[in-house]
Amino acid sequence: MKKHYKTIKFTFATALTGLLLAGLTACGKKDSNSPGVEFMPDMYRSPSLEYYSTHTIDGDTADNAMLPVKGTVARGFIPYAYENTPQGYEAAGLNLKNPLTSKSREEYEKEGEVIYGKFCIHCHGATGAGDGKVGGKLPGPPPAYNGALKNLPEGKIFHSITYGKGSMGSHASQLTQEERWKLVYFVQKLQGPKETATDSTATK
Repeated sequence: MKKHYKTIKFTFATALTGLLLAGLTACGKKDSNSPGVEFMPDMYRSPSLEYYSTHTIDGDTADNAMLPVKGTVARGFIPYAYENTPQGYEAAGLNLKNPLTSKSREEYEKEGEVIYGKFCIHCHGATGAGDGKVGGKLPGPPPAYNGALKNLPEGKIFHSITYGKGSMGSHASQLTQEERWKLVYFVQKLQGPKETATDSTATK
């Protein structure tokens, strides 16, 4: 009777051990990186969350990023008073003047040239003739700065960089207002001397 009981006990222990080993082995087959037993799975495998989306954990849904308080103004933001309309474009040309005056014009032109080489040269070309590698292949290449745009005022140049014009998109998200004004200085250099009308009513 005792031998029979020991046999049953040994068989049960062997079967239980086998089941445990099989379970651990099965867990290992699912993931080669699994240690077999995870006491705190959430610590091993934190959920991957996408930026600016929603997620659900334990039935609760929440945004991954909090929206800024209503009326919040970004650091360094400078309001721009002219709207992206034909009227705003004309008003900018009449009223908007380059505020950068703390350095010499030549210094600003050099800094603007660096920006031009990064953001503009591929369409407008090295001399502003609209013959860049991209611009030359467009159905309507950009007009030349020393041609059709020779007398374009600084306000309209800034406005166009800010909102985009024609096939050119807005650069407001890539360039700060200061960088856009530096770019205006360099574009004006590419324009060359302004053409002025001759006053035919002046006495000779």
